[in-house]
Amino acid sequence: MKRHVFRITPLIILATCPAAPAETAEYTNFIRQFQTTSGVQWDASVAANGEQVSQLGVDKGGSRFELWTFLTNSPTTSYLLDTAFVGTYIPLAAVTIHSEDPYGPIPRTRADRMFSVDIAVNGLLNGANDPVSAKSVNLMRHVQSYGSGGTGVNLDRSQATLLTQASVAQNGSRTLTYALTSVPGADRTKVRGEECFAVFSLADYQAPVAQIDSSYIQIWPVADGSLAGLTQAQLIRFALPQLTITLNDLYPSSTTYVQAYQGNPQLGVTGTTLPGSVLVLNESVPQSRVLTIKDYDAVFDHEGGWTIELLTVTPFGTDRLAYLSFEIDRTIKVNGTLTTHE
Repeated sequence: MKRHVFRITPLIILATCPAAPAETAEYTNFIRQFQTTSGVQWDASVAANGEQVSQLGVDKGGSRFELWTFLTNSPTTSYLLDTAFVGTYIPLAAVTIHSEDPYGPIPRTRADRMFSVDIAVNGLLNGANDPVSAKSVNLMRHVQSYGSGGTGVNLDRSQATLLTQASVAQNGSRTLTYALTSVPGADRTKVRGEECFAVFSLADYQAPVAQIDSSYIQIWPVADGSLAGLTQAQLIRFALPQLTITLNDLYPSSTTYVQAYQGNPQLGVTGTTLPGSVLVLNESVPQSRVLTIKDYDAVFDHEGGWTIELLTVTPFGTDRLAYLSFEIDRTIKVNGTLTTHE
């Protein structure tokens, strides 16, 4: 009876609860093995990386393996990271998704960015007497929205929409590239959800249809923001007013700040960062914030026209979320007359 070797890729899961940044997230990892014919289920606790031999042999109808991680802090949250199916006549397949974001645990990207999927299939047979299930596999693409403000936690993936499917009858690797996501939503810049790519075997006399391998990518919305407290073309005579910065849907890995420079608005200019305006995120889901800035007059050390910009830096580059220009004139003019008396 065949036994399977678990190979675990490193797991680096970030806490999803910004309300308790001082609490350390604790995760428990395990592999779950399902025996197709007997229905037996077996769980094996695993470290964050490495390999080990399964305690159960591979079932004659095949065995499905699932890699799970559980956030043990309150509230308890589970994440299915990967799946694989092993059987006598089952071909091998690997699905790998790439984006411009190097984040490790779960591939992710932004709604306006491209991504690609590598599909590798091996072990397909083509002999006249070979089982039909050994000659081809099915590649399926599903999409699912998280809804407004959703993060995908405890998502019911059985509700995903099948977007495309195709039969693969040749061994080898192929790459599929997508300019934009197909996660549904009226405002294409604000969609949030996931796309899943999975390779399925065909049913035969021993085993039912089974998912050989799969991977999914999370899609997060494009950020937006605004500046309040100053108005376009405002004339500043004395101290600068308090600024309120509203930030929506900041990318999970981003640095956002307000900068100032003399002159009219120009893209690509490096200015002076306003104190108290820098927000650095290293999260697993998008964030929204409201910041208040005051006592920043020292940055504006010359009279004349100035521009302030709200910028966010992500793995995809630097984006300007908002800007405005105003005039500073603190010169005091005294009107009077000089007379003499004899």
